[in-house]
Amino acid sequence: MNDEEIRTIGQVRQFLEGTSEVDFSIETKTERYKWIEQTLIRFEYLRLCKAEKSLTLSFLVKVSGYSRIQIKRFVRQYFETGEVRRKVPKNRGFKRKYTKTDIRLLVETDDLHGTLSGPATKKLCERAVLIFGDERYLRLADISVSHLYNLRKSALYRKQRLHFTKTRSKASVIGVRRKPRPNGRPGFIRVDTVHQGDLDGIKGVYHINAVDEVTQFEIVCSTEGISENFMIPVLEELLAAFPFSIRGFHSDNGSEFINRNVAGLLNKLLIDLTKSRARHSNDNALAESKNASVVRKHLGFVHIPQKYAPQINRFLRDNLNPYVNFHRPCFFPKTVIDDKGKITKRYPFDMMMTPYEKLKSIPDAESFLKPTVSFHDLDKLAYNTSDNQAAKHLNDARNLLFNNINEQECSALKRYR
Repeated sequence: MNDEEIRTIGQVRQFLEGTSEVDFSIETKTERYKWIEQTLIRFEYLRLCKAEKSLTLSFLVKVSGYSRIQIKRFVRQYFETGEVRRKVPKNRGFKRKYTKTDIRLLVETDDLHGTLSGPATKKLCERAVLIFGDERYLRLADISVSHLYNLRKSALYRKQRLHFTKTRSKASVIGVRRKPRPNGRPGFIRVDTVHQGDLDGIKGVYHINAVDEVTQFEIVCSTEGISENFMIPVLEELLAAFPFSIRGFHSDNGSEFINRNVAGLLNKLLIDLTKSRARHSNDNALAESKNASVVRKHLGFVHIPQKYAPQINRFLRDNLNPYVNFHRPCFFPKTVIDDKGKITKRYPFDMMMTPYEKLKSIPDAESFLKPTVSFHDLDKLAYNTSDNQAAKHLNDARNLLFNNINEQECSALKRYR
């Protein structure tokens, strides 16, 4: 390396500031070690003050390409021995017993036999040598089963052969797999999630639909997502919207409901968490039927961006939920048992009523209400507006909501263009 012109600390400072030129020509590690030793001798490093030593170290780092920690190790070696020499490692490592050829042979064997267990594969290698005289398997025939698995984990093996397995289901201990039995009492709700479609891989808004099994009292809320940050607040709002105390919470096996955060919320409110049973597709049929007849009927299937969830939630709280519970009649079943013990459900016309009327018809219904709710207040919501007026208000509010969303989307599209 041609750095004979740099002999003083001032010249080193100029070099580090970029005002001096040096011709780099260090090629091998041995030459690099030799140059570091000569530089330390040339500047009489051990006699320099602290600031000058720091400049010298920066010069060595910049020219040699080594890190500052490595340069300090070389300086320590120079201080202790008076020279900088490359240490040649005495131990060359372990000699490989199983070569790349053996690994490729193992790949070929696993491809042919479909990746058998370790002992079965070792036995195949032994049979290849002892019975069929294939000398390529001589080393693999003596391999231990544990090391055979090590070869399967090697980079060469995985590069030549990838093995995919299906995701294994894991049983969740959260919730009980059983059908709720309200025994004529309100407060046992069925819950399901309705997704408002994807668009170009972007998720739309989510609706959480909860229906009481006995009264069919229904609360629908909207949220931007179904992660913990979104689900806990919307579930708290949903549970608070029912006029009666909630005793049971039943859902399918979706992870948005079956998780520790939701279980902790329900446990704090003393609400029993149950989930649908295997091979019982009608366990959550009530909520799923309301998804079609209420949520899809009034909100449709078209993709709605997630950012509009607060606007939709206000529409649901102020318009859809009151209409569905106080002004929309529902069929209620009448159970008939014949002489053979067969249970049949019939839906007579005279048993059709609104969810609120069904709630009031339950014996001792007032005992199921929350302490802050009374039938006197609920009657005002139910009878101050006629069914037709409530339906008109619902339709007007829905049209206004969709027009606002459409205008905002068109404005955003124009700005984008």
